[in-house]
Amino acid sequence: MSTKSKPSGVTQTRFPPTRMPALVILLSTATILAIFISFSTLSLNISSHSTTSNLHAAPFNADEIRVQCMSLRNLPGPSQSFLSRESSDRYEPGTNATLIRHAIIFTGEKDGNVTIRGDILLDKGIIKSIGKVPRWMVERIPNLTIIDADGAWVTPGLVDLHSHLGILSVPVMSGAADINSPRGPILPGLRSIDGLNTHDDAFELSMAGGVTSAQILPGSANAIGGQAFMVKLRRTLENSPTSMIIEPPHNLDGSKPNTDHLHWRHLKQACGENLRGYGTRMDSVWALRSAYNEARRIKNIQDEYCSKVEAGLWGSLNGPFPENLKWEMLVDVLRGRVRISNHCYEAVDLDAMIRLSNEFEFHIASFHHASDAWLVPDLLKRMWGGAPAVALFATNHRYKREAFRGSEFASRVLSDAGIPVIMKSDHPVINSRYLIYEAQQAYHFSLPANLALASVTSTPAAVAGLSHRIGILKEGADADVVMWDSHPLQLGATPVKVWIDGIPQIPVRSKTGKDKKIEVGKGKESDEWRQVPDVPNWDKERKEAIQWEGLPPLRGRTNGEKVMFTGVKQVWRKAMNGSVEQVYSASADLGAVIVENGKIICTGVPCLHSSDASDIIDLHGGAISPGLMSYGSPLGLEEIAGEMSTGDGEPHDAFKTNIPNVLDDSGGVLRAMDALMFGTRNALTAYRSGVTFATSSLAKPFYVSGSGAHVIAGLSTTFRTGSAHAMERGALVQDVVALHVVVGRPHPLLGQGVSVSTQIAGLRRLLYGWEGRDQETGLWFRRAAEGVIPLVIEVGNADIMASLLILKAEVEDKIGSRMRMVFGGAAEAHLLAEEIGNAGIGVILSPARPFPLTWDQRRILPGPPLSNDTALVTLMRHGVTVGLGVREAWEARNTRFDIQWAALESNGRINEQEKYALASSNLEDLLGIREIDWEMADMVAYDGGQAFDLSSKVVTVISPERQTVDFF
Repeated sequence: MSTKSKPSGVTQTRFPPTRMPALVILLSTATILAIFISFSTLSLNISSHSTTSNLHAAPFNADEIRVQCMSLRNLPGPSQSFLSRESSDRYEPGTNATLIRHAIIFTGEKDGNVTIRGDILLDKGIIKSIGKVPRWMVERIPNLTIIDADGAWVTPGLVDLHSHLGILSVPVMSGAADINSPRGPILPGLRSIDGLNTHDDAFELSMAGGVTSAQILPGSANAIGGQAFMVKLRRTLENSPTSMIIEPPHNLDGSKPNTDHLHWRHLKQACGENLRGYGTRMDSVWALRSAYNEARRIKNIQDEYCSKVEAGLWGSLNGPFPENLKWEMLVDVLRGRVRISNHCYEAVDLDAMIRLSNEFEFHIASFHHASDAWLVPDLLKRMWGGAPAVALFATNHRYKREAFRGSEFASRVLSDAGIPVIMKSDHPVINSRYLIYEAQQAYHFSLPANLALASVTSTPAAVAGLSHRIGILKEGADADVVMWDSHPLQLGATPVKVWIDGIPQIPVRSKTGKDKKIEVGKGKESDEWRQVPDVPNWDKERKEAIQWEGLPPLRGRTNGEKVMFTGVKQVWRKAMNGSVEQVYSASADLGAVIVENGKIICTGVPCLHSSDASDIIDLHGGAISPGLMSYGSPLGLEEIAGEMSTGDGEPHDAFKTNIPNVLDDSGGVLRAMDALMFGTRNALTAYRSGVTFATSSLAKPFYVSGSGAHVIAGLSTTFRTGSAHAMERGALVQDVVALHVVVGRPHPLLGQGVSVSTQIAGLRRLLYGWEGRDQETGLWFRRAAEGVIPLVIEVGNADIMASLLILKAEVEDKIGSRMRMVFGGAAEAHLLAEEIGNAGIGVILSPARPFPLTWDQRRILPGPPLSNDTALVTLMRHGVTVGLGVREAWEARNTRFDIQWAALESNGRINEQEKYALASSNLEDLLGIREIDWEMADMVAYDGGQAFDLSSKVVTVISPERQTVDFF
């Protein structure tokens, strides 16, 4: 027989035509009558008692409906047997097992408090054993690679909870920028995996920094930007975006929920300034409330539907299971099956999101950026379902208004309040290759070491709902492992080896299948590099930051009398030729330095006998050395990068618009000095970090969020970062320093720009002197052509540099001069190192650690563990004078750490004297700064170590020019 359901839910029996006559013959008349009466009675009962029919008349797919309804109660998480699995779902057959022996293993467990010494066995994509690996387990493995760690640190693969890898891939191009949608504020159906470009050059770079997993988030221009995905960075055999996903959600391919266990889903939300394209903050919150109200309505309908299913009330069901593709993600949020990452900065926005979470009863797993979070920890604890984690930058603050109160002490304050802290990259805002550097900086500013390491391993993994397999080292977890050349919290820590799913990723294998021979960690052989470094005490500064709600006064007190420094280990000073030399080093007992009227008058142990100093400062084995210089950012030309009203404004570009007649100048050459702002928080923070000078121009290097660059960028100026105003003694070091231009291909995201050929043709005309000297343009380009002032060209591409080298030779031949040309940025300068050196051109590498952000910068020399050489080493080897610069004003404070990173990546080929020169004398020579006299140069006193040590902090700036000592 076959059955077919009637619309009423009654089951009707139909006889196949070929069998019906025979069956009828066998039936008696009484039987037929009885059947007829039974069916008549049943029809009557159905008409009279519909409730009874509802209980019994199940549709043909009733079991499927029951399973679907039952699954609504399921919450995500691993199966009970997960950690006892024999192999990973990501295991690739043919992969050798690996035994890492004699390691110091940071497991990530218990907030990073578990460290063991021993071995770790990786096989079939998982960790088979850790600590003391049984011999029998090793002996039964047929193909085994044995690595002797020799006491090296081993950690879980780093987890970046906030990344745009693959959806804003590098080099950035308009055709591969799939980060934000213009289709509206609420877009929960969008999926970042649909835009993931597996050819992103940054995947390999990130693995070279120890990053093995990342959450790929849509952008923050939408209140709900779409669904995020946790991926592993390695290239799979399938080489597809889907194959990179860790625990793909059940509905990714249209399948139904698994009744055994669900995988977590991930969603990106945002609030605040970035949503301005769709209205005000009020509009954004209303959009979110409206969306969640609709999701709640659908959820309630589903719950009512399933209540009827469970009661067997089939006849009262109104159609199939109620679903809506647009809102299904938010319904899952309300069912507690989604981990939300919420871009949110200020207290007003955090408060709104927490009210929203309580109104609709859902949890936000993590707030990202969250510059005000550390000021309102009790507010965070009012989140429905418990406090969220907070994902932070270490020192990247003040780039827009809502980030103005961000603090380097935020991670410590939040952790003290019991809020989980995560350090993230927001790649490519920060190159995720240096995610560990964010943890190092957080540690430097007092986040405990265990939590600092956990902030990039186990904590983000737990927040993503994946701590059973990533971010942690334990039996049964995924075999994502990093072996470091030093303690991971040491500046410059570099992976020696990286495994993902037990498959080696670093060292990178050549096309022939052999590991590339890259030297990593030379100069770090001593035991001190394997110890967690000492860090300063910041209790006073942290307390002040809280007291002033993120904006503590940055100016210290000043002493113009006699000051004694005790506990001095080293003193470095400028020599008459401008170089930096060591003039004192304590061989046994620490010495002293006496300063009077801002000048050093005594150095060494005998100075300890002086007793008439008004201030005595113990440096605890620290050092005194020349102040550093920052170059390349708009330091002193803006307060908040994203707020036009706090900066100089947008100058005219002679290559794109007509210069106003009032200027009477064809090129519109401007002077940065005229726009200088003193006392900006970035400048004062840099000052308190040992950067006492800055040279700033109006040049705007290409950046993802930046505007298109102006070709003629005007005249730079040099100033003291700690000065109060331009009229203060010594504030303006040199009003005009160098002439700046920017040459490059159009900005990848801002449309058509001026062609490279047009830019160089314009430079040729100006340098040939075809503009009269009665104009600023003619005057300064003539001086640059004659070598009176340097011509600094912001350029990344080696082919453009070659054209500029030819142009330089043409100009010099035509007018019989020797130009002082400098390449700034210079990502590809290493490709022309010999030619640049022969031409006498200097280079200012900016950023210090290269990144292929645009097409003009794509051929970088990445350094260990991807290449033996760095651009810095290569250029220096060819006799090029090199300085280091930064791109954004907030970065200036980290100059001393940038120098240390660059030196450590050189594998011991850059000495102490050369390190100082990179951000002092070399920059002065390249930029033509004449006014920093060797006797009048600012000096900086560091407590607890030298200028480049993570253990040190600035306590004073000694200024012979101002005849004072500034205390912090």
